[in-house]
Amino acid sequence: MWVGDAWSPDTSQHLLDPYSFTHVLHGVVFGWLILWFAPRLSWSWQLWLAVAVEAAWELVENSEFVIRRYREGTAALGYFGDTVVNSLGDIAMCGFGFLLVRWLGFRSSLVLFVAVEAVLLLWIRDSLILSLLMLVYPVEGIKDWQAGP
Repeated sequence: MWVGDAWSPDTSQHLLDPYSFTHVLHGVVFGWLILWFAPRLSWSWQLWLAVAVEAAWELVENSEFVIRRYREGTAALGYFGDTVVNSLGDIAMCGFGFLLVRWLGFRSSLVLFVAVEAVLLLWIRDSLILSLLMLVYPVEGIKDWQAGP
């Protein structure tokens, strides 16, 4: 069910892993955007919209192009894609993140977002923002830092 080592070959192969927390943050960001752009939708439709966007991301994330990009531009040299079970876990975590925004509100969920990013940077030397940066514009110094001592 869980693999706690972000550098393990089992990462992205089980239901949950350290990167599951980035998918909670996906849900937080989607929650902010949906509540801003579609405030009149019922909360259940908003949730389904967030989950649908996350499911689409899972398809893109597991495309050959993105997998190759992760291998070339980030420290994820052994990454070969998510299992179906891991993708389902990621989608569920996104839904959880969306529900947190509904429960906590914007300010508290912003504090949560910053805290989770900080913990991930200290724990696994990666985070949602850093992953996106490295996917779009790899920085060699960051890649070296992520690889560790």
